[in-house]
Amino acid sequence: MFGMGFTEIVIILVIAILFLGPDKLPSAMVDIAKFFRQMKKTVGTMKDTLEEEMNVSEIKQEALEYKKQLLDAQDEIQKVTNIPDIGAKLTDLTDDIIGDIEKNPEVKEEKVTFKKKKKQEDDTKDV
Repeated sequence: MFGMGFTEIVIILVIAILFLGPDKLPSAMVDIAKFFRQMKKTVGTMKDTLEEEMNVSEIKQEALEYKKQLLDAQDEIQKVTNIPDIGAKLTDLTDDIIGDIEKNPEVKEEKVTFKKKKKQEDDTKDV
């Protein structure tokens, strides 16, 4: 007990009997037992509190890791779905194409129609 042998305990009891006397020794032993019981309870409470704090810090660390992953995923989604940038690039591209067409006068606008052509047989009959 507490790293003490039987002889050390007997010496402490003899000294306690000499200082306290046989009348006060039982009440002193009760007080000492209460003290050790209270210390044991306090140490147990501190241990539980420390374990709880350790768990809370681990949970907080996991939550921060999940938050970081979510923010990274959000950034990736914003990069992929950044439609206004694509629209601006397409507008710039069409403006460049229109500018090239206006600079090059050789390019003529052609009209596309979907009219049926007459068969050649009709042309040969008229001749």
